[in-house]
Amino acid sequence: MSPASATARPAGVFAGLVGQRLVVDVLQDAVQKAATGGTGMTHAWLFTGPPGSGRSVAARAFAAALQCPDGGCGHCHECHTGLTGAHADVEVVSPTGLSYGVKETRDLVNRAAMAPARGRWQITIVEDADRFTEQALNALLKSIEEPPPRAVWLLCAPSVEDLLPTIRSRCRMLTLRIPPYDDVATHLEAEGVDRSVAAFAARAAQGHVGRARRLAQDEQAQRRRRDVLELPLQVATVGGCFTAAANLVDAAKEEAAATVETMNAAETSALKDALGDVGGRGRARPRGASAALSDLERRQRSRATRTQRDALDRALVDLAAFYRDVLVLQLGAPVDLVNADLQTALQRLAESSSAESTLRRIEAVLACREAVDANVAPLLAVEAMALGLRQG
Repeated sequence: MSPASATARPAGVFAGLVGQRLVVDVLQDAVQKAATGGTGMTHAWLFTGPPGSGRSVAARAFAAALQCPDGGCGHCHECHTGLTGAHADVEVVSPTGLSYGVKETRDLVNRAAMAPARGRWQITIVEDADRFTEQALNALLKSIEEPPPRAVWLLCAPSVEDLLPTIRSRCRMLTLRIPPYDDVATHLEAEGVDRSVAAFAARAAQGHVGRARRLAQDEQAQRRRRDVLELPLQVATVGGCFTAAANLVDAAKEEAAATVETMNAAETSALKDALGDVGGRGRARPRGASAALSDLERRQRSRATRTQRDALDRALVDLAAFYRDVLVLQLGAPVDLVNADLQTALQRLAESSSAESTLRRIEAVLACREAVDANVAPLLAVEAMALGLRQG
């Protein structure tokens, strides 16, 4: 098992940040400095760390604590609205498509320049900041170089290399880690999950808190994981490779559709209400309604594509972990298995192949992740991977 945390769990708004005690200490110290009138307060922060480490959780908690009169008590209106993104002076943005464009970035810069409506700071949390185009980052640069007095930028990205040097050199950087499995299991147990289920979910999710929560509570998520991890047993023939690839991509589409369907319906309904477009046969739409709805549909399609690719990437991470476990067994390495619940299948594959072939298969999975990230058609990328797994 991963070593358990030796420190007490954070309190207040930082309670949801699992296994990041050093990061919490830095943020709480910054909140105390900000409470003195902003003396020593950094106006641009860059939160980095692998998926599941809690970058966005840390940014939201920090934003809430900055707005809270008690430094992040976790109970007041400022804390609740800050954590949920409903605070009037906390803007939480994520790319509606595959990247942030220049116009979208300029709109953010203009908003950040506004005086706070009710809070202490005008805070902008930018999720997936690695998805800025270079032109968009240049549009952002001036606001970070010369921020308005009450503006705070909180950028979240997997690594510092994902942003231009001119941006990251002007940010205070915090690096989060994947939390220990025991910390994740304890966090889930505090939410009412049975300890054994929490321990399984924490390990199967490889420390990703959100994914562990889904695995612990959602039977569909458990089924999708099992389906993904059956793929290594389905690539014995060329035909099986193509079938397995199609099934994997379809599963990612299904997961993405379930994620965005409710969100899309709520957005469309809210926009129609705002436009006064109540529908009805024979009634003309308000001026500009059709264009606004078309723009929303375009952004929703783009988000669906991004969500599908994110779901596929999570499946590929699971697949890489499966072959990692096979390699562990082949080498007799004294480390625990990620997928201990599948040890029989892992052992069978370990005995029927070599460590060299397992390494080639891991490389095929990682190459597929890179191809999908580079906008290669998902089905083509996964088919190439499946053939590589058969030949490995």
